[in-house]
Amino acid sequence: MPVAPEAPPRRVHVTEVGLRDGLQNESVVLATEQKLALARALIAAGVREFEVTSFVSPRAVPALADAAELVAALRDTPGLHLSALVPNPRGAERALEAGVDSVVLFVSASESHNAKNVNRSVEASLAGFERVARLLEGSGVALRGAIATAFGCPFEGNVPVQAVGGIARRFAELGATHLSLGDTTGMATPPLVAERVHHLRGAVPDLPLTLHFHNTRGIGLANVMQGLALGVERYESSIGGLGGCPFAPGASGNIASEDLAYLLEEMGIDTGLELDGLIGAARLAGELMGRPLPAQVSKAGPRLALAECAAVPTARG
Repeated sequence: MPVAPEAPPRRVHVTEVGLRDGLQNESVVLATEQKLALARALIAAGVREFEVTSFVSPRAVPALADAAELVAALRDTPGLHLSALVPNPRGAERALEAGVDSVVLFVSASESHNAKNVNRSVEASLAGFERVARLLEGSGVALRGAIATAFGCPFEGNVPVQAVGGIARRFAELGATHLSLGDTTGMATPPLVAERVHHLRGAVPDLPLTLHFHNTRGIGLANVMQGLALGVERYESSIGGLGGCPFAPGASGNIASEDLAYLLEEMGIDTGLELDGLIGAARLAGELMGRPLPAQVSKAGPRLALAECAAVPTARG
């Protein structure tokens, strides 16, 4: 069933996931102070919400072994919302001790990816989340849900929209305040985005949706455009286009924060982000990683970044 287009939102909320999703699959492991330098550059550019880390086994994801230290260093910065990904009750306990503002419980929509990612079945993950919800009661820490492989699985192919909807209902029953749909290996397309947004608005009408796209096949921003046409107001992105899943083949970077901010700015949509500051943060990220990053706007600059005419050779012939 087609989804009727809506007017694009006037304001979009962007969550920066570069410190978590951006770094978890990199061979270069940044020191905590380097991560903090990048976080401060992003804060100066207007970023106020971070998915800052993940409380997973340091053996499984060494790049995020300093999760508690990173949260402790940022949690007293005024105006920030710090969320952290957790796979199980033990991760939630560590996140609570560290002082996060919200925990993000994540599960894959496909059994095979969930087994690779967290070494358990989908149902076992969801059952564990019930204990996490009890741990959070009265803590003031919000519970958010995230569904990986929500648009397709690298091991199973197409993922039925009903599977995504069933997990979404479980998150709603747990009291989740938001739900993120993760495009783990860049399998989302605009028709799939429309199908899933429509289905979830029927299945969990009171649960705000966040879209998390990867640019693996080059259409991450096209998927954002579809989301905007449907009135979706929340997106996740990673500075410089960093990112990928260590437990999924071909999982390349997220949509880049500066590319997303540029698109939204040119559409007249407010984000509270400052593009020049994001470009500076992306360049810092590239220096820290020791390689060029895949984002485009940090290479080319904004549309009206002009060159000095006299400095460019003139054709002769």
